[in-house]
Amino acid sequence: MAKTSVISGFYKLPPKERLALVAEFAGLTPEETLLLEQSSSLPTEVGDHMIENFIGVFPEPLGVAVNFQINGKEYLIPMATEEPSVIAAASYAAKMVRDGGGFQTSSTTPVMIGQIQVAKLKDANSAQTTVLAAKDQILKKANEQDPVLNSFGGGAKDLGAKVIDTTLGPMLIVELYVDCRDAMGANAVNTMAEAVAPLIESLTGGQVYLRIISNLATRRLAKAWCVVPKEALGGEAVVEGIAYASVFAEADPYRGSTHNKGALNGIIAVILATGNDHRAIEAGAHAYAALNGKYTSLSRWTKNSSGDLEGVIELPMAVGLIGGAVKTHPIAKIAMKILGVKSANEFAEVLAAVGLAQNLGALRALASEGIQRGHMSLHARNIAVIAGAHDSQIDTVAEQMVRDRKVRVDYAKEILAELNKNTPP
Repeated sequence: MAKTSVISGFYKLPPKERLALVAEFAGLTPEETLLLEQSSSLPTEVGDHMIENFIGVFPEPLGVAVNFQINGKEYLIPMATEEPSVIAAASYAAKMVRDGGGFQTSSTTPVMIGQIQVAKLKDANSAQTTVLAAKDQILKKANEQDPVLNSFGGGAKDLGAKVIDTTLGPMLIVELYVDCRDAMGANAVNTMAEAVAPLIESLTGGQVYLRIISNLATRRLAKAWCVVPKEALGGEAVVEGIAYASVFAEADPYRGSTHNKGALNGIIAVILATGNDHRAIEAGAHAYAALNGKYTSLSRWTKNSSGDLEGVIELPMAVGLIGGAVKTHPIAKIAMKILGVKSANEFAEVLAAVGLAQNLGALRALASEGIQRGHMSLHARNIAVIAGAHDSQIDTVAEQMVRDRKVRVDYAKEILAELNKNTPP
């Protein structure tokens, strides 16, 4: 039987049954399945080696988004998030996109940029010319630092140099362009940047200060696009509403920041689940949105000649399958197994598709019933728990709060008190 990410009524199943389906989809071992069932799956000795001053574990809910079809392949998407509506919105959006043939994606070579800052130069432009002339020598020195990366076809592939004006005078910024293969690449790039610094000082006569990777990974981009049939969205009026919302975000940075946050809701949830660096991804995404001097939206949505919705997103995606918490955190390893990606490029493309789906889910809600209706119905369950509801009471209290449009702790307590009063001891 063909594997599919379409699991009807998945959200209605008890957690144990959901886990069993995910375990079958991803081929999880009984030991891996048990790790996901335990309340804390990070052993103390592992946590103590991951960070300084380790004292315990802060659990984040882990779930999976369903219905994703990307380049014809089926995916379950592991997500770690505290926000109630994220996974539901991504799953629903993926189902709508599936009706239009699923997501299509592409990505560039996984090249990261390492920057070496050179100051106190007599002539910055002359230093720039000297550095560029010594490109082969500098690249050779950089590649001596990581023979393993080179053996896999990666390594420092090119070099750039630019002069920037600052309040402390002109500076030369030398940039190493490093193909990181299936690693995020921070350690490799930083090591190379530090190794070539003395050589660059010798060549330029200047003083090197910073030698570090840039999180604005403009040479490591991921792109996703899709067509969503108007019928799946609820009609051409909804398509038009989303198109108008898109140009609003494109033109206005106040709306654009929230628009982009919607896409990042999904991306960051996957990044967290897989042990990647969410801070680098978020910094790079927002910087990329402002690259042309004005902050704008990362995605674009338009109505095509058939009245259907077309969407596209592009952003930097510096992620890895090896290194850091990806290979040390037991749940991150399982999340990667559920995701089933075989390369960092495939991972980056999946993340772009998730971002586009998440963005679509938010925009459809905004363009139709409004964001609060769906969001609040999920948020109400959290409020019911805070108020003291248990088991079947949670849904009863949540449903009444949503129905009465009073999603508040005080009102939840009123409903709960009434329920308890009418419940036989």
